Amino acid sequence: MRLEDIRPQPGSTRRRRRLGRGIAAGQGASCGKGMRGQKARKGGGPRPGFEGGQTPLYRRLPKLFPRYVRRPQYTLINLRALAKLPAGSEVSLESLMDLGIVTTNDGPLKILGDGEVGVPLTIRAAAITPSARAKVEAAGGRVELVGSQTASAGS
Repeated sequence: MRLEDIRPQPGSTRRRRRLGRGIAAGQGASCGKGMRGQKARKGGGPRPGFEGGQTPLYRRLPKLFPRYVRRPQYTLINLRALAKLPAGSEVSLESLMDLGIVTTNDGPLKILGDGEVGVPLTIRAAAITPSARAKVEAAGGRVELVGSQTASAGS
């Protein structure tokens, strides 16, 4: 097989339309674009959203929604990762980074409720889910919310 022998699969390509070559070609005279006007010329037509000079819809409507909604970014960890800690441990972002359980600081600490914890822990976090709080308190632990609950990754 040589490079010049390569052909597309049969049926995968269609012949191009030969516009303006008489009625026998099927696309004669106006080439299937109707009679005159901007959309019949070569080069397409008006840009998307153009309404013939009238103020377009996207400029008539008020700007109702905030453009830059910045959701708080948290360092997330599940209770499953805290199950191996000894009883009475204090859990905070700094202590988890020292232990190597968390490797990057993506913002304030948030505890999620996936998994079980069997020992009492003191948790200091910016946010905690209700299910995680219930599991920690059922095991005899305490939860303290620290810092701003709407803190972002930059602070």
